Order: sequence, then C-alpha cells, then structure tokens
Amino acid sequence: MEKHLLSKSSVLSGIQCLKMLYLHKYFPDLMDEVSESQQKIFDTGKSVGILAQNLFPGGINASPDEKRNIEKDLCFTEELRNKDTQVIYEAAFQYSQVLVYADIIVKDGDQWSIYEVKSSTSVSETNEFDAAVQYWVISNCGINIKDISIVHINNEYIRLGDLDIHQLFKPVSVKDKALSLQSYITDTINLQKGILSKSEIPDMQIGTHCSNPYKCGFMGNCWQHIPEYSVFDIAGLGNNKKYQLYLDGIINIEDIPCDFPLGKAQQIQVHAHKSGESIIDKAGIKNFLSQVSYPAYFMDFETFNPAVPLFDNSRPYQTIPFQYSLHLKKTKESEPVHFEFLADASGDPRKRFIEKLLNNTEKEGCIIVYNKAFEGRILSELAQNFPEYKLQVEERLGRLVDLMIPFREKLYYTPEMKGSYSIKKVLPALIPSMSYDGMEIGEGQAASSAFEYLFHETNPEIIAGIRRNLLDYCKLDTLATVKILEILENN
Repeated sequence: MEKHLLSKSSVLSGIQCLKMLYLHKYFPDLMDEVSESQQKIFDTGKSVGILAQNLFPGGINASPDEKRNIEKDLCFTEELRNKDTQVIYEAAFQYSQVLVYADIIVKDGDQWSIYEVKSSTSVSETNEFDAAVQYWVISNCGINIKDISIVHINNEYIRLGDLDIHQLFKPVSVKDKALSLQSYITDTINLQKGILSKSEIPDMQIGTHCSNPYKCGFMGNCWQHIPEYSVFDIAGLGNNKKYQLYLDGIINIEDIPCDFPLGKAQQIQVHAHKSGESIIDKAGIKNFLSQVSYPAYFMDFETFNPAVPLFDNSRPYQTIPFQYSLHLKKTKESEPVHFEFLADASGDPRKRFIEKLLNNTEKEGCIIVYNKAFEGRILSELAQNFPEYKLQVEERLGRLVDLMIPFREKLYYTPEMKGSYSIKKVLPALIPSMSYDGMEIGEGQAASSAFEYLFHETNPEIIAGIRRNLLDYCKLDTLATVKILEILENN
C-alpha cells in the first residue's frame, strides 16, 4: 500500500503556511511544546468527538487502537463497508497519497453521509476547508456521498435532567461549499506535494498567517530572531502597524521613530521603555481612589467552562464559578482578614458558591476586584440561575470597584509591565518580591483545568494537593489586590 504524504490536518496546515507544512512533515522535533491551554482544547475535541458517536449508536470503530495503525485502519474500514456496516466511526480513507479519517459515516442505501464533529459552537471557514478535503479524498475513493456535515455544539442548549445529545449537537450540511472547493483542493494538494518534494524549507516570512486561523506550532523556530519584548508586544497596536514596523526593519521598541503614529496608551508604553521612567498620574489616581471606602473587600473568582454542560440549568461552555477568595480590610491601616471557598468536585458548585459569598460579603463595604467585567458577569449569571438571590446579588454588583482601571488607562505604568495591565504583570512590576512564578497553579486556565480534573480523580493525596494549590493561587490573587491598592494609596 502506498504510504501517505499528506493528511487532512497537514493540508490545512499548508493552506495556512507552506513552511509549517514542510516543518511538520520533515522536522517535527522543531515543534513548540504544547501549552496547557492548547492541550485542553485537544482533549475537549477528542471527548466531544467520542460523545457525538451516540448520535448514531451501534457503529463500529474502524480505528480502535490508541496508536493508529494506518494500513490496518484502511483495511478494516474497507472490510466494514463490504460487510454492509451501517455506521462506522473513525473510518480511514486514502487517495493519491492523502489520508483522512472521518469521525462518523452513516450508510443510506448505496450512499454515505459523513459527519465531522467539532467542539466549536459554529461552522468556521476552516471547518469548510476541512470538509472539502474529506470530500475530495472519500469521493475519489469511489464512495457515493449523499451529504457531508459539520456537527458542532449548540450553545443555546440548556441542560435539564439527563444530557440530550440531539439538542447538544447541531449538524450543518456543508456539501455545497465542499463541492465548490473541489477544484481549489485539487490545486492545493498538487502544490503541497510539489513543496514536499523539494530539499529545502520554503522561505516564508513571518506574518499574520502565523496565528491565523490558529497559532502555528513552529513559532518558536520561525520567530527566534524576534526578542522576548519587541514591537509585537505593543498593547493595542494593530497587526498592520506591527508588521509595517517589522518590514521596515524595526523590531526593537527603542528603534520606533518618534513620528510613528501611536495612540496615547502606546505612546506611554514606548516612552517608558525608551526612558526607563514610570508614569504616575497622581490626579487620575486620586480620582480613582475616591471610589474606595472602608471596610473594603478584595474579591476574586475562579471558574471553569465545560464544553458539555454537567449541571442542570447550564449551557455548553457556560462559565461556572467554583472558588473565591476574599480579603477584608476594616480600615485602611488594618491587616486583612481572609475568607475562602472551594467547592467539592461532586456536583453543581454554583448554589453553595453564591450562598457563602453573599454571607461573607453581607456587611457594608466596597468590593474591589481586578477586572470588574468578569466578576460582574459571573454574578449576573448567578442572579439569573438563582433568582431567589437576585436582589442580594444586585446589591453586591453596585459595590464593585475595578482595580484594573488605573493600569488599563495607564494612570500608573512602569516599564516592567511591558504594555500589559494583567495582574500577573502588574504585581511583580510594583512589588518585585511577589509574583506567580514557581506556583504549581499560577494562572486561571491552569486553575480551571485542575478543578475539572478533580471530577475524575480518586486518589485522596492527589485531590488534597490540587485543592491546596488552588487555594494558594486564588488567595494570592486577592492578596495581590490588597498590596496593589496600598501602592496606589501611598503615591
């Protein structure tokens, strides 16, 4: 059997960037390490794909081995089709050195319907190219295709009782689009085969394609000439201007011409970097501090957003709060007192979360958060989900003060912040002895993944360790807001 040269994923990679295609084929060791957030996306896609098989129960998996055996999978797929199997999962097809796996194929008379499962909540252009490659290979294998559909998650579905997968998933036919792309796919595959036949890596400049539609897995290789802090890190500067600077030979921020068009916040960032000076707008900070009164609560939430709703009255990808930290300062001079809540991974955490939070914040005092839009949205959703607490939640919403504002508006900016107003950058910039470095859980996505992991973990020691790390992380978030506010008050 002829060895495949291209797969569906590599064809899509080549559409994005021919250099990525070549490196993936011949230099996979140069690929960047997969980040925790990227791995979470991959894992979600895999689990959603398996769940979607229940849309067409009773099928047979043509690729049952954990590590794919391509020749075996191709033969087994053909065998299943010849046996008149009605539903096949992970069916393998190869034509003209291009290999594809179809998530689900369903027989209808002498025709087959193809279903590609995505964990997204809509059909993207990339999904259409995906289906077009599938169609090109499978139809050229002599399969009579009745339809080809993208099955995506319906984010309007609200779970009530047992999971209804026919409401959770939404199939959308893309056959017409796939047919319209067949000539393009033929030309693309021929081009990519020609590229892969060459002995040299394609000479491709970095550009917007490096992260569109997905972040390239070889950016560490292709971007190694770009310093850790460069013109690409100027906050709020559009890609067109960033690449304009790059193509003009300007990579370092200190080399940006004085007359290059920048917004006010960008001018502050560039000026601070060039001069090494901090910018402190004392009048602006004083105006912000007029919102702060004591007693004052310092509050932070941790959340997760499962693709498949786990609880009644929740939607796919709904942001579910499972943890909070509170520091309370009764006066400006007093030491903060700490309160915290971390749900057990044994059911819906929301009711216990809101009940305890309302109890911990029932006394008067402003509630300081870092990014009011986030905590405000979570509280508003809780008021909708649990209307019996609506009035109390609305009262808390009226007390929120956003500590992010002075840093987002560059009222207080230091060169060490490097254009960011994230608390992860602001804290060590203002207080070098405090940072998230070295923590087992040091950012929100890691906290989300850790809590979701607890739903499946049974080892008590591992569970205890994860919970301890979650508590440490969330506690630092609110202690950070306490210390950052003290810096503002003392300037």
